Amino acid sequence: MSVTQQQVEAAIKNYIDPYLEKDLMSANAVRDIKVDGGKVSFKVVLGFPANGYHAKLTEELKKQITAVAGVTDVKIDLSSKIIPHSVQSSLKPLQNIKNIIAVASGKGGVGKSTTAVNLALALKAEGANVGILDADIYGPSVPRMMGIKTRPESEDGKTLEPMIGHGMQAMSIGFMIDDETPMIWRGPMVTQALEQLLRDTNWKDLDYLVIDLPPGTGDVQLTLAQKVPVSGAIIVTTPQDIALLDARKGLKMFQKVEVPVLGIVENMSIHICSKCGHAEPIFGQGGGERMSEDYDVDFLGALPLDMSIRISGDEGTPPVARDPDGTVGLLYREIARRAAAKLALQAKDYSTKFPNIVIQNN
Repeated sequence: MSVTQQQVEAAIKNYIDPYLEKDLMSANAVRDIKVDGGKVSFKVVLGFPANGYHAKLTEELKKQITAVAGVTDVKIDLSSKIIPHSVQSSLKPLQNIKNIIAVASGKGGVGKSTTAVNLALALKAEGANVGILDADIYGPSVPRMMGIKTRPESEDGKTLEPMIGHGMQAMSIGFMIDDETPMIWRGPMVTQALEQLLRDTNWKDLDYLVIDLPPGTGDVQLTLAQKVPVSGAIIVTTPQDIALLDARKGLKMFQKVEVPVLGIVENMSIHICSKCGHAEPIFGQGGGERMSEDYDVDFLGALPLDMSIRISGDEGTPPVARDPDGTVGLLYREIARRAAAKLALQAKDYSTKFPNIVIQNN
């Protein structure tokens, strides 16, 4: 009994991808199906980085296909191809940056910067080329968390070379000032500085630029929403009601300015005692999930209140950089895959496909 391509396609459809939340045929991720007697081969091209998921995906697909009568061998070529996705209607993606992801919170103290840095490192661990921009002009924390102590160089006197930490590109106002120097700037100066840091840095072929926003919904956030081409936003909150109240404002702001919210991350969701192992929800329970249901956005995941996250960040080696396959590192990588997959489902950017029309008088 010979195996048909239709049987292979039907078998692939039996597996619902947990990140795309649909089968890979429907997601247009399957290429070049070949059937030679009982031998089956095909390619899977995901629209998001997923190094840590390849083994499981291969196993699940092989399980479905080997269940087809007559199949004797299955070969799957897995890869990811990250493309630019649509941004605000009045803007175009920046050169050398395919997608900008903003990480925001309504209030301070919820671990937004820690989450932004670790999510950027997690996207890198999954196989993407990633950069991080510290847009928190008043309280830049990326230099310390990335363990970078030197200052950026300029080869042409006009633009800056990105700093490199843990193999990832980074830029922050904190690279150019002393740790104890206060930024006593008015709003317009802050927004101008943000734009310069973004546009005057020689980012090198980024799949994703993660922007760590300052807390709130003020000048910087508004500038980002109006002038910076953002593909998606991630909202960070803790489970407590007061944090959720402010996080909702941040979410609504992005919705008003046409920036898709990729999902919500609940930080400090549970504390596990380092002495006895007792788990206790210090800041409440389930707030992030309730918020995601109220606003019909994805709940990307929850992170524990873990001392190792704080210590490793202070030491300049965040958990994902220190141990990408550890318990905390894998939590961040799972959240990163969910966010990137959500972005992969959004409309592609076609602005570079259309020619520029130039009218000349001869």
